[in-house]
Amino acid sequence: MNQHSPALAGEPAVPQKKSSLQKGETLAGFLFVSPMLIGVFILVLLPIVATFVLSFADWNFVQGWNGIKWIGFGNFEKLLDDDLFMKSVRNNLIFLLTVPVYMIISMVLAVLINKYVYWKSYFKVAYFMPYISSIVAVAVVWQVMFQPSYGPINEFLKAVGVDNPPKWIADPHFALISIMMISVWISIGFNMIIYIAGLQSIPRDLYEAADIDGASPWVKFIRITFPLLSPTSFFLLVTGIISTFKVFDIIAVMTQGGPIGSTSLMVWHLYDQAFVNLKVGYASSISAVLFLFVMAITLVQWVVQRKWVNY
Repeated sequence: MNQHSPALAGEPAVPQKKSSLQKGETLAGFLFVSPMLIGVFILVLLPIVATFVLSFADWNFVQGWNGIKWIGFGNFEKLLDDDLFMKSVRNNLIFLLTVPVYMIISMVLAVLINKYVYWKSYFKVAYFMPYISSIVAVAVVWQVMFQPSYGPINEFLKAVGVDNPPKWIADPHFALISIMMISVWISIGFNMIIYIAGLQSIPRDLYEAADIDGASPWVKFIRITFPLLSPTSFFLLVTGIISTFKVFDIIAVMTQGGPIGSTSLMVWHLYDQAFVNLKVGYASSISAVLFLFVMAITLVQWVVQRKWVNY
């Protein structure tokens, strides 16, 4: 045995070196991530805190900081009497229906393209194009499609015998449905690509064992594909629901919340109050309610997912 061993000499040289090395690595780690942490603090956390603080104030930013008047829960009480805000909340809840619709369509398309279709790459690109296209270009295309008098959709409906086809985005009863249809069309590509990735991660030997047992394609889908896609479905469900509460650009380009508030969603109402009516405090209270909505729905999903997601 080496007589100069630190352990025999009673000197804790190795732990000291290890501790010094760990401190150095920790410091280096913080230095590497500090730009991102500073950015997240300034651009994300600080605005969230400021929004919650301003939700208790009546403030028009044109008046400067001296124009702030603290009114407690006055903005939140005012929200309950705001018919347009309540209509925006209702529209947002209706808009949630788009998530299961495009998830089901995406899953079916992913299964078909992954197993039964040639030229898979072509179909992946074709369905993904709307997702990466400019929302302004998408809006212009659908404005032409939904044109009440000579649009292709109404021309087709007239050709098959519909005498009075809907006026789509010009009709208060069909405007929100029209926007939801566009949202489904845009979202299918992204969800389908994620589902295809999930399908390709399922072990093939499970399907081979099912074939040996004589399982039908439907049984294999119910017993193998659908359970093993549940983590993917959960991810798409959470991100999809959050994205429905952030819908703004397609509303801003196509309807501006109209006609008569039929397509006004919470983010659009927030924008209208903050940057058109200059009611920053009131808009902040809408932001706070929106944040609590998303937080509550996400927490419920995390609790419920233990019963249906298989990891």
